[in-house]
Amino acid sequence: MKKLIKGIVEFRKNLRPEYRETFAKLALGQSPDVLYVACSDSRVAVNVFASTDPGDLFVVRNVGNMVPKWEPLERGSAAAALEFAVLQLKVSDIIICGHSECGAMQAIWGGRDKVTAPHLMDWLRHGEDAKALMAKGIPEGKGLAPHNHLSQANVIQQLGNLMTHTFVRERVEKGTLKLHGWWFDIAHADVYVHDPAQNKFLLVDETQAERMLKGLI
Repeated sequence: MKKLIKGIVEFRKNLRPEYRETFAKLALGQSPDVLYVACSDSRVAVNVFASTDPGDLFVVRNVGNMVPKWEPLERGSAAAALEFAVLQLKVSDIIICGHSECGAMQAIWGGRDKVTAPHLMDWLRHGEDAKALMAKGIPEGKGLAPHNHLSQANVIQQLGNLMTHTFVRERVEKGTLKLHGWWFDIAHADVYVHDPAQNKFLLVDETQAERMLKGLI
């Protein structure tokens, strides 16, 4: 907490003029083009590994980077944020970003019935289907610890969950909305992107970044 407080003071002292101008413009409204769904884990800092600025992303963070399947009157904040991002902000891309050493995935892998916190145990049900994908080898997980393989499978599962929402599926089919699966390797500070054609997550280097920019992934 002390670091946060001191950071606010330092930010105020050293705020560059161009940032003041940026925030002044953002006060009038936001127009991000990406909905970024990530885990609540404190180690997953997209502003660091993707060098984003204020206003670039509409961010949803929750335990396990989950987007529940469509249900009538789903009361979760993830569903509400999804509606707002797609229907109001009209984002063009949605990214589901999982990560290594995810506590949620370790809990699911170990059996969520062992989780003693009732709300957490219930929430983790949204990642259970990833086990079935993992068992089918989706995605390829050579060399990964089981919970990290599950974490990658969960990214794909959540992309599938997104498609159960009619307004998402319609826009994807029309080509006005694109879905992406990312995975952050904490230990090496590397970002991977899911390539469905190869059934694997590929390291985002200059080559893969070029393919992503061309819409090939």
